[in-house]
Amino acid sequence: MAAPMSASELLAALHAEGLTVVEEGNWREHNRNSKGAWGPVNGVMIHHTVTKGTAATVGIVRYGYADLPGPLCHGMIAKDGRVHLIGYGRTNHAGLGDDDVLQAVVAEKGLPADNEANTDGNRHFYGFECENLGDGKDPWPDAQLEAIEKAAAAICRHHGWKAASVIGHKEWQPGKVDPRGFDLDEMRHSIDSRLGARPDKPKPPASPKPPARPAFPGRGAFGPGQSNGSILLLGQQLVRRGFGKHYRVGPSKAWGEADRLNLADFQRSNKQLAGDADGHPGPLTWHILFS
Repeated sequence: MAAPMSASELLAALHAEGLTVVEEGNWREHNRNSKGAWGPVNGVMIHHTVTKGTAATVGIVRYGYADLPGPLCHGMIAKDGRVHLIGYGRTNHAGLGDDDVLQAVVAEKGLPADNEANTDGNRHFYGFECENLGDGKDPWPDAQLEAIEKAAAAICRHHGWKAASVIGHKEWQPGKVDPRGFDLDEMRHSIDSRLGARPDKPKPPASPKPPARPAFPGRGAFGPGQSNGSILLLGQQLVRRGFGKHYRVGPSKAWGEADRLNLADFQRSNKQLAGDADGHPGPLTWHILFS
């Protein structure tokens, strides 16, 4: 058992393990601490997201769903190997699981079959969601698998844990199948091998490169009844900039009230736009949003 590391310690540990980290919005204060305790911590839990597309996935794990509010993890590991920090503290990722599994994790011994759901996993585990459809066919790129290994090793290294403290959601909660598509025992072997070696040379903090600014499509592309790629592009950029809290299932091509509310939040945050924060994009809003 251990007290959770601080947000700054987590960030430093991930960098020291050689990972590229993207800090999403107010991740340091984004948590579910009002709903229960966070800690003592005992291990790391790995999940898959059943989603496609990094920007949309970030939005989903950050804000969650109507019946499962976000954050849904501490970090989201994208297919390109970047670790997107989503929340810190108690997060909605583990749910109720088997107390026998928790005791095996604490003792760092072989896991029993999970056949009960009687213990609060959100209290005891760091959680990493991994961008994957979870159908057993969607590939796991080498960069992503290496990032999973490094992220888990970073936390284990900080707490003095072995890889036996790293489990999959399917090993914790009956009925769960994630993560599907790679072997957890092989992953734990790789983590233990990494823990026996010196970490990679630290990389400096990296911010995602903004996409090239797209041309403004005109005011008529946005509003009730409109559906097009520019609306999806707008929503994805709002999520990247940390203004996606009104999305429940992520941006789409169809204009909705969530798009208007998120854009109005963005406009109010910028002194050049705050005087006309109506949630409808004009050329200046578009230019600043994609700058």
